[in-house]
Amino acid sequence: MYDLLTKHYVEDADGKFRFDYSIPFLKWALTPPDYHQEWVIGVRGKGKLSGFISGIPVSMVVNGQRVQMCEVNFLCVHKKLREMRLAPMLIKELTRRVNLRDQWQAIYTSGTTLPTPFATAQYWHRNLNPQKLVDIRFAFKPADTPMAKFVKRHKLAAETGTQNLRPMIEADIPKVAFALNKHLSENYKVHIHFTEEEVRHFLLPQEGVVSSYLVMNAESGEVSDFISYYTLNSSVLQDPNHDKIYAAYAYYNFVEGNDHDRMHSLMRDALILAKQANFDVFNMTEVL
Repeated sequence: MYDLLTKHYVEDADGKFRFDYSIPFLKWALTPPDYHQEWVIGVRGKGKLSGFISGIPVSMVVNGQRVQMCEVNFLCVHKKLREMRLAPMLIKELTRRVNLRDQWQAIYTSGTTLPTPFATAQYWHRNLNPQKLVDIRFAFKPADTPMAKFVKRHKLAAETGTQNLRPMIEADIPKVAFALNKHLSENYKVHIHFTEEEVRHFLLPQEGVVSSYLVMNAESGEVSDFISYYTLNSSVLQDPNHDKIYAAYAYYNFVEGNDHDRMHSLMRDALILAKQANFDVFNMTEVL
């Protein structure tokens, strides 16, 4: 599965970069609590995967109503088999298996517009290693800006600025689950509702997969600030000097009371932490 996705999954329009999901990441993404083995589907020929699709169960809240859904991901067909209608067949088969569990809704994202989206998300990128990103043509430097000035413009502080910010630990799980669900329910019409087991699985730090940091309110004992990001690298396809972009992606982030200034400072700290961990770029989609 890793081999299929690494060679045939999502590329940019120019064919310069392709997602490179690690094996630990794929296990993390596809085996949450109570996942269904039959929702992880491959098409195999001569011992190799030529097509793949997956779904995981999610408890969605839509306009205040709880709905059990399938979150669809990693739809991929081998490049030599494109245009053979294998993707619709995979979608149809996953739909059949989801329906067998008496579930009738799914949620998914697409890089192209399919009928009919209820939301769109803009990608944003923050350079952490400007020299490398310009060299591989992931980022572009204004022609009239010297490289030294460009690098200086993207320089970050050496240490984080938020007081009492620390990595999340096992004992934090109940309070993170409470604070996260409270934040989501108060701010969004469509969101996942997380159990404590799902918070343990998806947000407890796992090296090379996901990182989470928080601040506890000294008076209330509740989580007041929370930042997290996951690791999703990309292969560099057309460069003699570099073969990989090390990328951190913003995950779930919130502050008590939606304080704009605190959120601004906290996201700056996320950039600093990612830089300290030797990531080249910090990405986010403008959603949640």
